[in-house]
Amino acid sequence: MAHKILVVEDEPAIADTITYVLRSEGFEVTWCATGEEALRTLDENGVSLIVLDVSLPDRNGFELCKQIRKTSGVPIIFLTARTSEVDRVVGLEIGGDDYVPKPFSPRELAARVKAVLRRFPTVEDSSATKRVDSPFLVDKQKMKIWYFGAPLDLSRYEFRILEILIHRPGWVYSREKLMEMVWEAPETSMDRTVDTHIKTIRAKLHKVKPGIDPIQTHRGVGYSLKESW
Repeated sequence: MAHKILVVEDEPAIADTITYVLRSEGFEVTWCATGEEALRTLDENGVSLIVLDVSLPDRNGFELCKQIRKTSGVPIIFLTARTSEVDRVVGLEIGGDDYVPKPFSPRELAARVKAVLRRFPTVEDSSATKRVDSPFLVDKQKMKIWYFGAPLDLSRYEFRILEILIHRPGWVYSREKLMEMVWEAPETSMDRTVDTHIKTIRAKLHKVKPGIDPIQTHRGVGYSLKESW
């Protein structure tokens, strides 16, 4: 099934270019010219990724991202004429997953879309998914995970790490791989960042089931989720 991309851009010529190149790469594309229309479309359709212009006629793209992040973890790539480092940092800190300045190469944007989607291996639809033999229930669109029926209060990065581990039980992910998949700028993060987040995730899981530690540490390698329960 093709990934569904939502393009939020008020300039028709730019939107047409983006739509053409993404469709030529096999994506399904929906175009919206305003933030309000984008919110309605997001509510009504399963979307795999959003290409979001920062300057929209009805609201700022950063503010729209904040609103989307209240209910959805869908990946977002900002598209903007702004090029300052401050704007880029702000965009990533509020929940953006990449940042493409105008003018841009349509093929580069398509490559960025593919790269971001590779970091979200379970983005398929907006429904919650659960393995028959797993105590975890994951709702990717709402960024929610339940453990033995209890909802977990996870930060954005904690959610991403745990969701990745749940997706492939038994698969050992190195710290470097988790940083590459989870953090937008892994080269600026410290090696102990993953360990710190794993520690907080374990603490939250322990509150639900004190006698179980589903995350396994592989010394000198990384982490995995236990396969059998």
